[in-house]
Amino acid sequence: MPVFDYAPAPENREIARVKQYYQPFIGGGFVDGGGEPLKTLNPATGEVLAEVSTVASSDVDSAVTAARKAFERVWSPMPGAERAKYIYRIARLIQERARELAVLESLDNGKPIKESRDADIPTAAAHFFYHAGWADKLDYAGFSTSTAGPPQPLGVAGQVIPWNFPLLMLAWKIAPALATGNTVVLKPAETTPLTALVFAEICQQAELPPGVVNIVPGAGDVGEMLVTHPGIDKVAFTGSTEVGKLIQRQLAGTRTRLTLELGGKAANVVFDDAPLDQAIEGIVNGIFFNQGHVCCAGSRLLVQESVADEVLAKLRARVETLRLGDPLDKNTDIGAINSAEQLAKIRELVASGEDEGAQRWTSSCPVPEKGYFFAPTVFSGVESSMRIAREEIFGPVLSVQTFRTPDEAVTKANTTPYGLSAGVWTEKGSRILWLSNALRAGVVWANTFNRFDPSAPFGGYKESGFGREGGRSGLAAYLKGADDGEV
Repeated sequence: MPVFDYAPAPENREIARVKQYYQPFIGGGFVDGGGEPLKTLNPATGEVLAEVSTVASSDVDSAVTAARKAFERVWSPMPGAERAKYIYRIARLIQERARELAVLESLDNGKPIKESRDADIPTAAAHFFYHAGWADKLDYAGFSTSTAGPPQPLGVAGQVIPWNFPLLMLAWKIAPALATGNTVVLKPAETTPLTALVFAEICQQAELPPGVVNIVPGAGDVGEMLVTHPGIDKVAFTGSTEVGKLIQRQLAGTRTRLTLELGGKAANVVFDDAPLDQAIEGIVNGIFFNQGHVCCAGSRLLVQESVADEVLAKLRARVETLRLGDPLDKNTDIGAINSAEQLAKIRELVASGEDEGAQRWTSSCPVPEKGYFFAPTVFSGVESSMRIAREEIFGPVLSVQTFRTPDEAVTKANTTPYGLSAGVWTEKGSRILWLSNALRAGVVWANTFNRFDPSAPFGGYKESGFGREGGRSGLAAYLKGADDGEV
């Protein structure tokens, strides 16, 4: 039987229009920051993409001052219908520059171009379209009462986003803040600042009033300057649980409002009556999408014992077909790990799984010699006490456990400090509803995984953080009292 391979189908990297030098965006213009410049790398090759000027404490002060001025004089007093026009313009400009943004995201982040092109950028635009529609309807959304009056914005939002979905996480943060009348100072991740700085160009194209959005690149010290700044009214952070805990301690006892979207260790639960071929696709999407760099990744597979061998055999056969390599090749399923540091963490946790007695299976796909890559890996014979079952690996590594009864599945699924997401695969609607209520997770997908919509709230419990992003609940986080019963 002949074996057919895919010819390379590379996207043109010149579409990204990568500049040699990028600057912070403060008060409506690009300025040189006072911090040490950083070099952002292409994780697929290790080459330097660009140099980025970072900010110092005085620059953070300037950004917060510009945001405060814009909030008080322009953005907050502006009618919602007028704010909506700017947000719609941003959404349309993201669409117009979608191909450029997708290529730049894949270069800077390492994710496959088909994910940037088909998921990240369209969903980012969708968030701005969705929230633009809310801007003139807040008075009718149930946030206000006859005694409290119409809902009011909080003021200046300090936002810190991660490196796994750079532009999409920016949209999750900035769109609801602008729709509700707040202004923003945002810090992109140290390793993936480029699409955020191109978004600043889009703000200029949309003629957004100066100071409404400010972008301050830098490392963790810049994030700390921002979230602890006395001029910040609301902090929104997406990232690691460790940093989230630190931010919560720093802000305890202050007037600054806080929402956190942190790590996860999601269980994907497959029952013996599940449509197994469909479930296999959901399992693969749940853990290998974006190289496993997903907070809500289905990194734990819980499969009913009677079908475990069949599921594992089907899963291994499917994973063998995944193509790992150049993120700009349109045939690539799994791209590059974002950084050398993250690759080292993945390798260390995988080694711990082998040391603790789990059975490792790794795809035979070729791994490029250059860049940061890790082949998709599945562990069977995993116990709940093992590190690979407890700790967030944030890579293309799946831990498989079995269960006999639904109650055992719930017990194992909830045996984690996290509570961000989960999946359930079964033909029984009553079981889906029962399990969804029993699982301590902010999002539960039924017979699918990793489905996102701007109108659907997203967030977690326990060490996965608190607060919601998306939908009406996400708007509440940017309005005075709306998410804590004050109005």
